Order: sequence, then C-alpha cells, then structure tokens
Amino acid sequence: MMLDIPELSLVVLVGASSSGKSTFARQHFSPTEIVSSDQCRAFVSDDSTDQSATGDAFDLLHHWVGLRLKRGRLTVVDATNVQPFARKSLIELARQHHVLPVAIVFDLPERVLQERHRARADRDFGLHVLTNHRRDLHRSLGGLEKEGFRHVHVLKSESDVAAVQINRTLTWNDRRTDTGPFDIIGDVHGCYPELLELLDKLGYRLTGAGEAIGVVPPAGRKAVFVGDLADRGPDSPAVLQLVMNMARDGVALCVPGNHDDKLYRYLSGKKVSLTHGLDQTTAQLNAQSPEFRQQVRQFLGKLISHYVLDNGRLVVAHAGLPEAMQGRTSGAVRAFCLYGETTGETDEYGLPVRLNWAANYRGRAMVVHGHVPVPAVEWLNNVIDIDTGCCFGGQLTALRYPEKELVSVPAHQVYSEPKRPLVTVSELPVAQPELPTLLPSVAETADQKKLDGLQSAVNSQAESPVVKSAVPLTAQQEADGVLDLADVLGRRTVLTRVGPPVKIPEESAIAALEVMSRFAIAPQWLLYLPPTMSPVETSALPDYLEHPAEAFAYYQKQGVERVVCEEKHMGSRTVVIVCREPSVAQTRFGLSAPADGSVYTRTGRAFFTNPAVETALLHRLQTALTRAGFWERFGTDWIALDAELMPWSAKARELIRSQYAAVGAAGMATLSATADVLAQAAGRGLRVQKLQAGNAGQTDRMIRFRDAYGQYCRAVDGIEGLTLAPFYLLATEGRAHTDQPHDWHLTQIADLCAADPALLTITEHRFVNLSDPVSIAETTEWWKRMTRNEGEGMVVKPLAFVPRNASSSGPALRLIQPAVKCRGREYLRIIYGPDYDTPDHLAILKKRGLQVKRSLALREFTLGLESLGRFVAREPLRRVHECTFGVLALEGEDVDPTL
Repeated sequence: MMLDIPELSLVVLVGASSSGKSTFARQHFSPTEIVSSDQCRAFVSDDSTDQSATGDAFDLLHHWVGLRLKRGRLTVVDATNVQPFARKSLIELARQHHVLPVAIVFDLPERVLQERHRARADRDFGLHVLTNHRRDLHRSLGGLEKEGFRHVHVLKSESDVAAVQINRTLTWNDRRTDTGPFDIIGDVHGCYPELLELLDKLGYRLTGAGEAIGVVPPAGRKAVFVGDLADRGPDSPAVLQLVMNMARDGVALCVPGNHDDKLYRYLSGKKVSLTHGLDQTTAQLNAQSPEFRQQVRQFLGKLISHYVLDNGRLVVAHAGLPEAMQGRTSGAVRAFCLYGETTGETDEYGLPVRLNWAANYRGRAMVVHGHVPVPAVEWLNNVIDIDTGCCFGGQLTALRYPEKELVSVPAHQVYSEPKRPLVTVSELPVAQPELPTLLPSVAETADQKKLDGLQSAVNSQAESPVVKSAVPLTAQQEADGVLDLADVLGRRTVLTRVGPPVKIPEESAIAALEVMSRFAIAPQWLLYLPPTMSPVETSALPDYLEHPAEAFAYYQKQGVERVVCEEKHMGSRTVVIVCREPSVAQTRFGLSAPADGSVYTRTGRAFFTNPAVETALLHRLQTALTRAGFWERFGTDWIALDAELMPWSAKARELIRSQYAAVGAAGMATLSATADVLAQAAGRGLRVQKLQAGNAGQTDRMIRFRDAYGQYCRAVDGIEGLTLAPFYLLATEGRAHTDQPHDWHLTQIADLCAADPALLTITEHRFVNLSDPVSIAETTEWWKRMTRNEGEGMVVKPLAFVPRNASSSGPALRLIQPAVKCRGREYLRIIYGPDYDTPDHLAILKKRGLQVKRSLALREFTLGLESLGRFVAREPLRRVHECTFGVLALEGEDVDPTL
C-alpha cells in the first residue's frame, strides 16, 4: 500500500494505545522527524508514563513541532490524537506555518490492541482505556477531512500496516530542480502585440497560428509568466491561447494573477463584478467557441499559486511572497500570491492601499513579481516588481534569470487609463516593525547607560525625517536609509564566498555597535574595512624577533611559488572612495547630498577632522584618475582604493608622543642622572666600570628609540606634505578586483601614481621566486638595508589576491594567510620598548603566540572580500554592513596589540 505524503507536511498519527504508531514511525521516518508525546513526558518529568506531566509534555510537543514547521521540516506527531480537541491544536499549527496536515489512522481491531497491551511491561492501565480510545476514534473518524486534514489514510489491519510504503511527494509549487535559465515576463493584461514583440526580442521564434500557435525558445531557456494575462488589453484570448500552448509544450510556466483568478470564477459561473477590464475580456471571449472558453477555465483553475525554482534561489509569485510562505501551501499563501498585503483601507481612487512588504524582506531567494504597476523596475531587498504597466501605456518587461538583465518593449498605445497614477516602489507605505530592544542577557552584563544610549541613537535615526535628495534615490537606497539593530546584534554567523562561515560573538557586536553608531562616517560609504595582518613566525635567529626567512618558509610550505615583498609604509591604513562627479554619491551610494567621495580609517571613522583637507585630497585624486584614463578603462564613475596615508594620522602621532615619547624622555632623564652618580662614585675610587658600561649601552638604545619614533611624527599643513600609497584597486562599478593578482594591482596603481607623483607613490617592492635561493637572499638583504635606514619593514604576499594551499601535503584549496608582515629591529623598538632586544627580554618575546592573530586576520580578510562582493552586486546595505560590521566586531577580540 503506497501512501503519498507531501515532503513538507505535518503528519499526525491517530490511533489507540498499542496500535503500533511508534513502531510505524521508526520504520518510515527518521528519528529527528518524530515528535513523541511519550518522549516529551520523559523530557519534562524523567518518566515517559507520568500522566501528571501530560500538560507540560504537550506544551513542549507543540513548541517543538512549531519550530520544525517554521524551518520547513517534515514533522511526525506520535501521540494517540483520538479526540478532536487534541488534533485541533496540531491543525492550527499546520495552518500557522502554511503546511499540509496529513492524518495516518490506525483503526486496528480491539482484540489486536488488547493482545499487544498485555505484552507491554511499560503500560499499567486497564483494558478499558483501549476501549475508550477506539470509541473516541470512531466518533470522529468520518470528520477528519472537515477538521482540516488534506490527506487521510486509514489502516484497518496489521497487514495494512505491514504493507505500507511511504512516497514523499513534492508540493506542486516545488520546482527547485528546474534551474532555468528563465525569462520572467510581467503582467501582459491582454497586450498581445507587445507580447509577441517581447518574445521576439528575447529570442523566442513563433510557430504556427491560431489554435496551433507556439514558440521555439532559445536553447535551454524557459518563459515564466507572473500572471494577469487578461483584462484591459486589446486581445486577451490570443494571449491566453499562446500562453496555454507554451505551457502545454513545456516551454513556459505560469502563475495566476488576481485578474486570472477573477476570470476563472466568472467562467465557473460565480457572481463577479465586470470591472477593471473584465468586461472587455468577457466580450472578447464571448466571440470565441465554448470549447475555447472551457479550455481557458481549466487552464486557469490548475495554475499553482507560486513557484520555487533553481534550488530555492528564485521565487515567482504574482504579488510576491515573504520568506515564511515560500514553498508552503495554504489559503493564506494563495491569497498573498494573488493580492499581496494591504492595510484594509482604500485610497482616494477607491483602490486598496498596499503595503510594501519587500522593504522588510530578508529572504535568501530572489522574488520576482508583478501586480503593482510601476513606471520603472527597481530592486528592493532581492525583490523585483516587473509590472511596468503595459496596458496603461508603459512597457512590457521581462527579467532574464540568472543574468538579472531587463528586456522591455514599449506599449503600442494606452489601452486603459489607470485609476491611480503609477507609483514607484519607494512610494508604497512600509510596514515598519517595532525596533528591537537590546537583549536582556546583554543588558545584565554590560553598562546599562551605554546600551540605553545606543538604543536611543538607533531610535532617533529611525524617527528622523528623511532628507530628500535633489537626485531621486532608488527604492533600495530609500530602504537603506534606516538601519535595524536586529540586523547586527546578537551572536551571528556570516556566510562568505571564499572561506568558511565567520562567527561574530554577541559581546563583540555590542562594542562594535557603539563605535559604528557614534563615530563612523555615513554608513553608505562603508563598503569595506581592511583586515588586520599577522606578523611572521618568531625568528629562529638569536638577534631577531622577526626575519624574512620565516615568511618565505611559511609560503614555501603552503606550495606557493612566487611572492611579492612590499615595503611597509610608516603611515595609517585608509580606504579611499573617489566619485567621478559629486552626484555619484547620491545615485550610486544613496547619500542625501552630493559628495566627492570619502576617506576613512580601518575602523570606519573619518580620516580627517578637517573636511576641507579631505575635499582637497579627493579633488587631486579625481584629476589623477581622469588623466590616467581610469574612468573610461574600467567603465565606472567611482573607484575604491585600499591605501596607506603618510605621515601617521594626528591620533597616531599623539599616541606616539604621549606614550612612546614619554617613555623615551623619562628613560633618558633617568639614565643621565644615573651617569652622574656613577661618575661621582668612580671619582671616589669605587669600581663601577661595568655599571657605567651598562648605563652607556642603555643610553645608546634610548637614543635609537627616540630616533625611531621621532621620524613618524612630522606635522603637515593641509594636503601639502601628505603622501598616499595605494595598495589595491579594490572595486569599480560592477566588479570587485579581488580576482586579480597583486602584480596586476601594482601595474594599475603605477599608472595612477604617474598621473600625480607629488601626491601618490608606488610602493617599493620585489618579486621573489621561492625556489630560487639567490632571489630570496637578495630580497633579505634589501629588507636589512631598508630597516637599518629607519624603514618599518615589509609585507610578504602570494601573487594571488585570494591565496590557497597548493601543497600536496596540505588540505586542498584551504585559504592561507593573504599577507604576513616582517618588521625591522628598530621599528620593533617602538612596539616593545627601547631594550626589547636584550637577551633576557628577547627570550621572553620569542614565546609569543600567533594562532589567535592569524585566525583573526583570515576571518577579517574573508569578511572584507564578502562585503566588496555584496556591494558591487548591489545587495542591500544591511547585507554589506553585516560584513563590515563583522570586521569591526572582531577587532574587539582579545589579541596582543603588539602583534
């Protein structure tokens, strides 16, 4: 006996005790799919037979079932469920989560139940309980479908139970195995000439005519219609005939629109009002044969509410569909697919006021819909409305998937005057969720005043009036104007395309939120934050803490053949975004006012306290980029650079003066006083020569320490004296250049630097063949000369921007360190103090651990690449910020700052 069970359903086992439900469940379903009342009793009371725990046990059971259904998992409830009230709550759960409830009934003879009961040592109740169970079951057995069960399977004997085979069927809307590519066509509304023109433009070839009309699609492609085939246009019957034939031939899918549903009800004899173009369609259909009208009725009646396609990456529904309803089946799902979400009110035109549900959409799947006519297509949170009002004189539009290309043809004429002017997506009212409060667990462990301040900052941001730009913002940019705490708070896991998922601890998120909300620049600029960098392994040489040998050995072990060694500049890491024109800040980045770009630190703060200096720097870069032909070469109107700006920023200089310089000045004063005392002692004939020699050595180290920090603290006046050393051309419009090797980046940067050598400098570098000892030795000597001459050190990088382990002995394709820094002996004196290189101190420092730092560097690197990829793909700002915010949060981890 084959029982068809929908893949996404709530299976309710119904039967008296000892009818074999638990055994049946274990035979046909996995242990994780079964939620048993006995198991729940054991969880809450440690005794599966404790009837006094039944209430708590069923509270747990319902909660457990609800969580599984929320996540879209088939769930089997193993309980007696012989009374209607017991089943009612389960059916309500199924409806709440839009899944099909299925009943499998075990109506076995009482004799069989009694025999099994006597053989069970875990049951101590009387046989009358079995009689009561069977009586309750038979009283309601005939009404199971009326209760709400979509499928009811009744097993009458032991042989019936033994013969069962479970066949898991996909829901009709589940076409995840159909991966496309697709051409998704917006609301046609009877505009037959435009439909033919659009199909031709998409590459579909027309065949036959009349009832035999059909199309031959481009190789491998399939059309998908978002509904509203009829009404308002000049020839709804021709549109219906063509789409029905395409669906019959397997070259098209179609979901119903609200106009199609209304036409179906009319053709089925239901009483409907002949408005909104239905009067035209009925007149056109009345000129057709009764057989054709019957074909239309049957076709429309079989249309599925929505389709889930391409492994769940694509959802097509007439009015769209939120994530909680995708792939589900219920009357509420179908209603949303047909009509969308409304407030229940009508506007001044007598039309329903629709809510912009897409503004709060967070689903993984791309949702393509129509229903609401818009003057131009706009993306909003991975949702796109492609109804561009052809029947109202607009366009008929198709979306090519997965290419995300739009193809449109203009309406030949205005076929129907709209009752309400077409509105943009951003003009639709948004159902604003209540702003989340910070989690109680966080509030209990952190400074409450600080948390209250953060909540207040977010509240005021959300409630402040939106400054209207002179350049209209897109729907996505309007939605990005208010950021939600829920998108960044709590323990999070960020999926990245180049590495493993990155976990963001909850406590780190709180600290990062304070930095981001109080100190960061306008969030629209924050498309990337540079990662931290790990130093090389501790040197095995006696006089060195860091040495190039360890850097070369590390990459040799990873199977890397060539590396580039770049001078490590004594400046501040910065990200520079340059707009070709100030209006680009509005059109591409969504700012409310024009701007030339942004210069910010690796923690997202404005680099310059004086905006005039930033503007002057950006103007120089605009000119240089124009001279070098960058805008035309990359087809872009903005560029993002990762760079070093020298000298050190004012904050860094103050740190040097207040901490390192203070140590040096105090140390020199002490040594000078000590020298005087020792000189006096020697004058009295005391033997203090060794002490004098030691003091002189310490004085020499102090002088070198003072010289080391002093060179980094020069002040500059405005832009004069600044030097910018770009490392990477991070991104331009439509592309992140992280797929290019480092030598490509250096070539592009060299072209840019040549356009303004007074401001821009190319980083001195050497390419090293790791199989060539001469190449290694020459670069090591270069590093020694550079660091002896007061240079900071060098950074060693594999040529590949995203380097992976190529060694046969290492895990295949494992991500490795994208760079390691190797600092010079005198620069390390700034970090570790003037006498760090004495044998005793160096022995202690050589025990430093790098594992945490290296892990942090890799995690921040993958987050940075992910944020760039999301930005150039025009994903919502919250998705970009999930990564940049993650980098900032990870910076709060407990890592030795001297590394």
